[in-house]
Order: sequence, then C-alpha cells, then structure tokens
Amino acid sequence: MSADADDDIEVLRIETLSADRYPLRRYRFSQRRGDGTRATLERQLYELGESVAVLPIDRSRGTVLLVRQLRLAAYLAGDPPALIEACAGHLETGDSPADAARREAAEELGYELRGLQPLFTLYMSPGLITERIHFFVAEYDAAMARGAGGGLEAEGEDIAIIETTIADAWRMVERGEIIDAKTVLLLQHARLTLPADVEQTS
Repeated sequence: MSADADDDIEVLRIETLSADRYPLRRYRFSQRRGDGTRATLERQLYELGESVAVLPIDRSRGTVLLVRQLRLAAYLAGDPPALIEACAGHLETGDSPADAARREAAEELGYELRGLQPLFTLYMSPGLITERIHFFVAEYDAAMARGAGGGLEAEGEDIAIIETTIADAWRMVERGEIIDAKTVLLLQHARLTLPADVEQTS
C-alpha cells in the first residue's frame, strides 16, 4: 500500500447483516494493488470496538490470577469448552482502558489492582473483527481481595478464578491446556520480566 492509505482504499457500500450486540457488516470496497491497478472486494466484519486484558501478578510469589469460563467457539472447534484465560472485557461508554481493566478485575476476580501497567494494543483477528485489545499487567496480593468475583450473573457469566505460579501456567501452555492467544502473550511477558528464580518457582 502507498504512504497515503486514504487513497488506497475507498469504501463503496456498507450493509448491516446483523444488529445484535456486536454488529456484523458487509463492506464493499475498492483497493489499490501494488501494481497500481484497483480491485473491488467484499469483506464481512464484526464491529467489537475496544477491549482490555489484564494479568495480575504477585511478584513476591511468582503467581498470577487467571479465569476459566465457557467459550462456545472452542467447543464447536473440538476443544474443551472451558478455556483458561486472562481477565478481559470490553470498554463501556466513557471508559478508559485502565478503567475497564480495573472494573473487569473487580467483577471477574474480586480483586482491586495496583500498579496497572499498559503494555501494548493489538488486533487479535483483524481479518474478521475490528476489536483492538489493550494489554495490561498489574500487581495484586491477598490483602487486595474485595469480593468473590466470578463475573456478572446478569450477563450469563460463570467464571472460576485460578491462582497459579507463572511456571505452572507456562507448563499449561506447553501442554495445550491454555490455548487463548491473549493469555499466552501476557504470560510470556511475565516470564520475560520476572527474575528467573521467581518465575521458576513451582
């Protein structure tokens, strides 16, 4: 693509296929190819907006807080339906990413966080969804527990909280027990930034 992306793509038509919680739209657009010619294409995209994922770490013990919850897509693909993941959720109107990370930690984990540190913002599946995820790590310890967690029953959430060492969590990645991409990224960051003697603690 050229330096001026506005000239490379021209949206010709937008059709809303579904207006449920996450709109599904079909885009017809013209794209300038590398050889200078133009091609007309169609793509369907779910418009999910902004999300957050946060990994609370107790650096003194080398532990992290994760969640386990039902993911229908995993079940339909032939994997176990309950995935182990980092705490995550969508931004609500007026939220900053940091606000959303704190709220999700309170709702899903029952913890207040401190030392919230932004890492990076990534698209996880840009060929299908518009969602951008803001990644964070934060600090926690037992004294910061504020509630039972488990998510919001009104939203159908039934979330189990898992506390494990980073070393054991990474072994779950290697065994194929953690298969969620955002969680693997956050655990890898934790492994790279914690002292080896802490990270290797079982």
